[in-house]
Amino acid sequence: MTLHPKGTPTEVFGAFLKLGLTSFGGPIAHLGYFRDEIVTRRRWLSDADYADLVALCQFMPGPASSKVGFALGMMRAGWLGALAAFVAFTLPSALILLAFALTASSVSGPIGAGALHGLKVVAVAIVAQAVWGMARGLCPDRERATIAVIAVAMLAFLPGAAGMMGAIAMGGLTGLVLSRGTGSPVAGHIKVPVTKIQAGIALVAFSVLLLGLPLLAGLSQWWALLDSFYRAGSLVFGGGHVVLPLLETEVVASGWVTPDQFLAGYGATQAVPGPLFTFAAYLGAILGPVPNGVVGATLALLAVFLPGFLLLVAVLPFWDDLRVKPQAQSAMQGANAAVVGILGAALYSPVFTNALGNMQDFALALACFVALVMWRAAPWLVVLVGAIGGVALSLL
Repeated sequence: MTLHPKGTPTEVFGAFLKLGLTSFGGPIAHLGYFRDEIVTRRRWLSDADYADLVALCQFMPGPASSKVGFALGMMRAGWLGALAAFVAFTLPSALILLAFALTASSVSGPIGAGALHGLKVVAVAIVAQAVWGMARGLCPDRERATIAVIAVAMLAFLPGAAGMMGAIAMGGLTGLVLSRGTGSPVAGHIKVPVTKIQAGIALVAFSVLLLGLPLLAGLSQWWALLDSFYRAGSLVFGGGHVVLPLLETEVVASGWVTPDQFLAGYGATQAVPGPLFTFAAYLGAILGPVPNGVVGATLALLAVFLPGFLLLVAVLPFWDDLRVKPQAQSAMQGANAAVVGILGAALYSPVFTNALGNMQDFALALACFVALVMWRAAPWLVVLVGAIGGVALSLL
């Protein structure tokens, strides 16, 4: 069943531009902002339908909050509405991070260098908080905790994209064996203007790009950029923070971006509203080889978001049948547990090993972590404190 849109792309753009300018705090917080604005205030859909949409977007790879926004725009104003929601929600943070990328290299002196170092230290606290929260939610029993530990061990012996893909596959297969899915009914029903033919086209496009871009990557740096960011976006299960180890594998290990640049940009990303995936705009802008700058930022941004949107479109018409299958639930639970391990491995390297050089750095990182977890301080405020702390340490 499809839904005839009831709004306009302009209306959708206005709603999501407001969200793009004010949605601080990461993917979970974004979903709360969406509910307040779209469900409670604008009444575009019911709470049950919204909950079902969130469940679908968390079930699949890609940035959960951006996929929810994309789907909400589509449900309200068709394909142009989906595009309007994506652009409006993404553009503010992408422009801020692009500006940061283009000016960070000119920062010099103890104050500038200290602030950049403080951003690297903040990244330790941010990732540690993400690991802590995801472990509590996605590894609540000894079986799934064990899957996470096995994922860390796999990456210790097989680092890089191959190790991550293997860890996720291991988690999904182990989840199937454990058969923890309940197959319980879920309230709500997603009505979207997507036909099964369109869904099939989206799935084919996703697969062709995933398999075809690596074959083209050797032809030029342009194809290599698209391949790297598209692959990272294809493997992000469990939330926006998981894009960190995937992108680090693609751009730092290849020598395109230095570890210091990478962590400073990741820290800065926590201080801006909107999706964490806009970190790709920063990376695309500072890449050593061409394309970089505005062109590199645009290509990286589109490539990292595209796979999640294609998979969302591919599954939308079939979600009502898929969501109640115990096998699908079990595989996803196992894959999510492996993702916790992947992010935990990233917490050690590159985050911890590249950001903390002495006990003073560790103390600042620990203070930021406690502020986030125990005091529940806003991430942008913790980033500001971390940058000021970095300056203070540089002047000692």
